[in-house]
Amino acid sequence: MRIVVTGATSFVGASTVREFLLQGHDVTAIVRPSSRTLDKLMLEEPKALERRGNAVPAGQLTIVENDLAKAQELVGKISEPCDVFCHFGWGGSGSGARNDGQLQEGNLRAALAAMQAARELGCGRFLFSGSQAEYGLHHTATTEETDCSPRSAYGRAKLAVLQEGSRLCEQLGMEYIHLRIFSAYGPGDHPWTLVESCLTHFLEGAELLLGACTQEWNFVYIDDLAKAVCCLALLPSKVLKGIPNPVFNLAGDETKPLREFVEEIYTACRGTGPYQFGRRAENAEGAVNLIPDIHKIKRVTGWRPETEFKAGIQECIRRREKPSCTHR
Repeated sequence: MRIVVTGATSFVGASTVREFLLQGHDVTAIVRPSSRTLDKLMLEEPKALERRGNAVPAGQLTIVENDLAKAQELVGKISEPCDVFCHFGWGGSGSGARNDGQLQEGNLRAALAAMQAARELGCGRFLFSGSQAEYGLHHTATTEETDCSPRSAYGRAKLAVLQEGSRLCEQLGMEYIHLRIFSAYGPGDHPWTLVESCLTHFLEGAELLLGACTQEWNFVYIDDLAKAVCCLALLPSKVLKGIPNPVFNLAGDETKPLREFVEEIYTACRGTGPYQFGRRAENAEGAVNLIPDIHKIKRVTGWRPETEFKAGIQECIRRREKPSCTHR
């Protein structure tokens, strides 16, 4: 299949591109003009991968530069018809920009414009990367049917894409799938995330000040998440038609207090670097509990998280000690 991926050098986007290529699909990766993060899409030579026993990508990668706010220009830049459009492009996902209403409204409009472009490119399916932030505050498990009360402009804009975009896709004759992504971690993540901050401080023996970390939390390893995205992107239409709600939670299997994950990282780093809970303010959305229910995607696709948190952290540490040029 021919697949278009916006936000292709983002943490989730880059790993998803790699997974599509490994499965033999041709990917058109959309990146910002003069992008400084193209290295995330640079794959090792097949012979080098084979020597290490790693899977060799069978699909073809094409990189196209295009501004996120000018989706219509993609129609003139992509010559061959495409099958699936995955929209990961989104500006201002960090805590500091989540309540920038104007920025998040622009993201919403760009997503709707991408749907129009996707249809003109021949795509029959549009996948959008939503967020657990759409749910808001909950103290019990969140299923895809749980009421949404987002607490930030970011969460409200993501939810609006579902509300407006699903209708637009229906009018355009495209299938719509909404990925509600929870907390992903792994090699290549942003340095300011909790997991990456813990790894940096603990491995360097530096002090780390944290929030209370008493909320329930859930992590999913990036490779597992990428496989989940691919499962949904390639889901047979006859299966999708039997599902009235196009939303899918993407998360891990283990939910527990956030501080227990922190302590697990500390142990994996051999206990170096002091840390203190309750010394840092919460993020823009407050102390949100993440208690995702992922029975739906398991039932529909057969996908399951394969990487235990401890194993994922050990891989993060290994990649820091022995950096490679594989993209992430």
